[in-house]
Amino acid sequence: MNPKEAKREAQRVQSNRQELVERIARALPADGTLDVSTSFRLARSSSLTEPIHSIYQPSFCVVAQGRKQAMLGDEVFRYDSGHYLIYTLDLPLTFQVEEASKQRPYLGFRLNLDAALVASVMMESGIEPKKSITSLKAMDVSPMNANLLDAVVRLVRLVEHPIEGKVLAPLIIREIVFRLLADGQGTRLSHLLTAGKDTQRISKAIGLLRQNFDQSLKMDELAHELGMSVSGFHHHFKSVTAMSPLQFQKQIRLQEARRIMLGEDLDAASAGYRVGYEDPAYFSREYKKLFGAPPQRDIAKRRNNLAL
Repeated sequence: MNPKEAKREAQRVQSNRQELVERIARALPADGTLDVSTSFRLARSSSLTEPIHSIYQPSFCVVAQGRKQAMLGDEVFRYDSGHYLIYTLDLPLTFQVEEASKQRPYLGFRLNLDAALVASVMMESGIEPKKSITSLKAMDVSPMNANLLDAVVRLVRLVEHPIEGKVLAPLIIREIVFRLLADGQGTRLSHLLTAGKDTQRISKAIGLLRQNFDQSLKMDELAHELGMSVSGFHHHFKSVTAMSPLQFQKQIRLQEARRIMLGEDLDAASAGYRVGYEDPAYFSREYKKLFGAPPQRDIAKRRNNLAL
């Protein structure tokens, strides 16, 4: 790219970033979220947020303004207007807005990644994942390129034109998936596809752990069921999810306990027992380690925040 082309490209990126900020701010004049469709969501926050723990489905995330971080196990992934976040398996994540103000609120965009669509675009484009990479973490932060940003802006424009959006949004979402493939995310996106590779076995393991989070599963038996050696299963699971199978199950248990204490007004001991903890004291210690406060104090704080 010669200097003139580089300058035009930089101007195009700057113009698109500014438009994305303006359009999300217009769609969300106050703090909160807007589910534009089942596919994508917009978000706004005028202040830093408390860590939000949940299990998230595969997504592509963009920051128009501000900065955000995601935690997967002990790893921290930070992204801003110059970078995007992608994760391609159902993962227990912790998100937190870490740069925002009333003058410059955090503005974000999230697109859910559909396995059938990814498979279709992959086959039609002929872009195949590198087979040499047998183990790849399901989460990554990458620099935002001009073509990918342009597609995101065109999708957000359709928020103000819902009739056009019914026809054009699916086409632009398809383009975004293509741009991600072209940006080298093919191997990571292949986590979504149903094939006989090790990553798909790990995906199956994640499904089993989510469905049976309250059960005392023996990891050697789970590895055998998946047709993997115990050491291979543990190694590959951690390389993809950044945590061991037991750590993964623990996070799911604790997040579910938090949900039912909030939603069903259950005491800590009962919630702990419901999700598989027989020792209330051990449950309380593990809960505090993940959420920063013991169950009773954490739930009281969250209820107070919801009441404000």
